[in-house]
Amino acid sequence: MKRLHLHVNVPDLTESIAFYETLFGAPATVVKDDYAKWMLDDPKVNFAISERGRAVGLDHVGVQVDTRPELDALAARLKAAGAQTFDQEATACCYARSDKTWVADPAGLRWETFFTFGEGTEYGEGAAPAGEIDTSAPQTACGCPAPALQAEPEPATASACCGVPA
Repeated sequence: MKRLHLHVNVPDLTESIAFYETLFGAPATVVKDDYAKWMLDDPKVNFAISERGRAVGLDHVGVQVDTRPELDALAARLKAAGAQTFDQEATACCYARSDKTWVADPAGLRWETFFTFGEGTEYGEGAAPAGEIDTSAPQTACGCPAPALQAEPEPATASACCGVPA
């Protein structure tokens, strides 16, 4: 099973939690000093917000999977289509432990495909930093922006989470 993921940067976490709890008709599943998350079944979405000093608005979108083989299949499809990806293994991000593959869509929007296998006690450092996927770079043959990294980078475990330095 797959679940859509949306991560939004907000200027006031408390105010935003109240708004989204009203919108979704459900309390947040996870609440921290700088982060909140809803794991909703209707609609099937992992919706997260954070107040981490980034520009307000949509930070990234993604697809969360239930197993590592599902993640491997998604990453393989992206790579087979010619997309440049940024792979991460056993990374800490958003109070969770996950394996991830990042890619930028043709418009430059960052997409995160990920399998979460544990909880974390800190926000962490696991998102592809904004500079890792260069949305202003020339287009690849399939029309996707070419990330500013090698075609097959080494898995990263110590980068900034959601673009925020650790």
